[in-house]
Amino acid sequence: MASNAWTSFRVVTAAAALALGLSAHAAEPIRIGFGMAETGGLAGNGKAALIALEMWRDDVNARGGLLGRKVELIHYDDQTNPSLVPGIYTKLIDVDKVDLVLSGYGTNLTAPAMPIVMQHNMVFLSNFALAVNDEFHYDRYFQIQPNGPDARHEFSRSFLAVGAMLNPKPKTIALVGADAEYPQAALSGARDNLKGADYKVVYDKTYPPNTVDYTPIVRAIQAANPEAVFIASYPPDTSGFVRAINEVGFKPKLLGGGMVGLQYASLKTQFGPLLNGIVDFEQYVPSPTMKLPGTDAFVKRYQEKAAGLGVDQLGMYLPPYAYAGAQVYEQAITATGGLDQGKLAQYIHGHKFDTIVGDVEFGDNGEWKTARILQTQYRDIKDSSLDTFKKVGTQIILYPPQYKSGDVIPYDQAKQ
Repeated sequence: MASNAWTSFRVVTAAAALALGLSAHAAEPIRIGFGMAETGGLAGNGKAALIALEMWRDDVNARGGLLGRKVELIHYDDQTNPSLVPGIYTKLIDVDKVDLVLSGYGTNLTAPAMPIVMQHNMVFLSNFALAVNDEFHYDRYFQIQPNGPDARHEFSRSFLAVGAMLNPKPKTIALVGADAEYPQAALSGARDNLKGADYKVVYDKTYPPNTVDYTPIVRAIQAANPEAVFIASYPPDTSGFVRAINEVGFKPKLLGGGMVGLQYASLKTQFGPLLNGIVDFEQYVPSPTMKLPGTDAFVKRYQEKAAGLGVDQLGMYLPPYAYAGAQVYEQAITATGGLDQGKLAQYIHGHKFDTIVGDVEFGDNGEWKTARILQTQYRDIKDSSLDTFKKVGTQIILYPPQYKSGDVIPYDQAKQ
């Protein structure tokens, strides 16, 4: 009897919905799927991105959802393992039937998803992947990291611009990075940027991604005696380089550039004063010269949520941009009134988006039309407390000029 009553109720409910011009589908949530590094070498920042996306989901749902439907996030742990990514996105699209997809964190975890997403003609908004679309030329790909239209070259271009600020300017340079997607893209861009430049490349080598001892690498670079060193590394490598550089006592004039991981609270607080003098890229740091609409308020909310969860405690690197990427989807869906992938891609290509990290506008290749990669220098760090890295002046913005908050100091002087 109870079963018949429930069946009758469902029939009446469906009939009532049809009478109101609604479909049963309208009550279903909008599903957004992605893989994310919840374990493995990139887990600290992967989980930070997940918190940011959950904050956006909760904010949207509190406003009534999108198109009158709640938003649901469906995600799987990619374990920082690129080989797992194709299977994850196949399941998301073919089994879970998600409406939209996002990338996981980083180049190595975005590139393997591209063929799967392209086969299904879906829009793909990626979280911090360097120059992935240079190979695929996919017109439904969009990148939320502000690398600019020439992403492959931007990291090293900004680093070399800092080198030009030194007096005298460095004349010799070393290039080093892992044999993996991101470092290879960054290093190839650096080689291009150095063609015809007033630098002599005295060292240019890669190392296996499973390297654990970086002291021999640093000693080899030191033996080449470069005045500048451009490092393209992922977090485990970055940690190894910081330790080895300090142990060996290597002190070139300029060092850093593309060291992923120094943006995380865990590595900042692990190394503290050992970071002094390093020049490295960032997306946002506390500075009176860089005020973005909504970023400070978001970071404050994020830090309250992240406390004690074993994730990035600062939230100034990926989280604001992960949230902003979701805002791009939100505004495009609202404007087009649906989830048609072609219409969404066309709208995203043709419009500017108002986000917590400022206006976002994409070029033909899906990258930001204008680059906004910061190069910053760690200065005068006396301890390893989290509060130190929340303060203005711990990281001086050196580039680009519109955000500059101070002048570069040679690495060997900043170490004193």
